[in-house]
Amino acid sequence: MHSSNGTIPMKLVSLIAVAAAAALVAGCAGVERSRNLGDPKVSGVTIAQHVCSNCHGLSGNSVSPNFPNLAGQTQPYLSAQLRAFRSPGRNDPAGYQYMWGLSRHLSDEQIDALAAYFASQMPVRQPPEGDAGRLASGKAIFEAGLEEKGVPACHSCHGDKAQGMATFPRLAGQHADYTLKQLMVFQRTDERPDGAVMKIVSHGLSVQDMTDVAVYLQTLP
Repeated sequence: MHSSNGTIPMKLVSLIAVAAAAALVAGCAGVERSRNLGDPKVSGVTIAQHVCSNCHGLSGNSVSPNFPNLAGQTQPYLSAQLRAFRSPGRNDPAGYQYMWGLSRHLSDEQIDALAAYFASQMPVRQPPEGDAGRLASGKAIFEAGLEEKGVPACHSCHGDKAQGMATFPRLAGQHADYTLKQLMVFQRTDERPDGAVMKIVSHGLSVQDMTDVAVYLQTLP
């Protein structure tokens, strides 16, 4: 609509300006809440809160043992695993099924931001499982290994409280079911090539040994 002198009325100019500003704000809000993993403008924090939280929890404390707790995990380990999923160098079926499609378009910057976000979250202490005998057996394996089977102490790589060290992951408070499944992957397959050292470490463990140490690790704060 034009005025009689061919100019656009000021009221209409104002409405256009308001609409443009609203569109700009909406665009920014969209990026801040976007689940578009192919958009490099979407921040790692946004992805963590609006995508990863569906399985791992907003604070990285997952409810289901199918999905690992990420809260308090070491940042180098998380970054390395996301890159392995993206490559895809880590091809254990459950991990590949859930993670390759989510990680394949992530940039290095997004991966590092995701890792930093979850590393900064506070882990929630998990409920204990197993009887006193099983917990004692798991503790002994963690602290001293099994010399007769050539199994070294877990704490030598994962920290005296299983808090993790650099690319060696935090194990304290991890779901026992998840830890057990991963130990079996290490022991029986080559589906996690970056963790090849664990194939050697775990080869001497029985299923009961692995269960005991996994149950013990879940109880750690």
